[in-house]
Amino acid sequence: MILLLRFVHSFLLLAIFWAPNVALAQGAQIAFGDTAQDSRLPVEVTADNLNVNQEDGTAVFTGNVLIGQGEMRLSAPRVLVVYKPDQSGIEKLQATGGVTLVSGQDAAEAQQADYNIDSGMIEMQGSVLLVQGTNALTGDKMFVDTRAGTARVSGRVKTILQPEN
Repeated sequence: MILLLRFVHSFLLLAIFWAPNVALAQGAQIAFGDTAQDSRLPVEVTADNLNVNQEDGTAVFTGNVLIGQGEMRLSAPRVLVVYKPDQSGIEKLQATGGVTLVSGQDAAEAQQADYNIDSGMIEMQGSVLLVQGTNALTGDKMFVDTRAGTARVSGRVKTILQPEN
């Protein structure tokens, strides 16, 4: 019985100690990537296939798609590129089929991602997994502000925090 009481006491102390950190992970901005990303940099796309539709101003890259912009890398099986109405550049990218986003030492995975080039915002959704060093965070959606180098995870957020030794 004493052992059980010690376990409960230890668990409560840990819960009190870690609760503020978990709450921050759910509601506050967290860092993403080593530095802020410049969304005005050129976007380089490599893929197995490309289909261009001049009528609606889109291009679909399929097969081992790898997109690079500065230090950021995004990979997916399929990426739809939507050009601006005046064809002066890219308006947005829509990646589907399982997406991996890497910036610096941070990596995130999700079922799909929408990247608005002008705002520098990326919305990842569907079984989001964010890995930062030894820490991992999961949720339904993640919003990455590439210009600020921050992210916010929402929707049933779960994390395991590793105490420092």
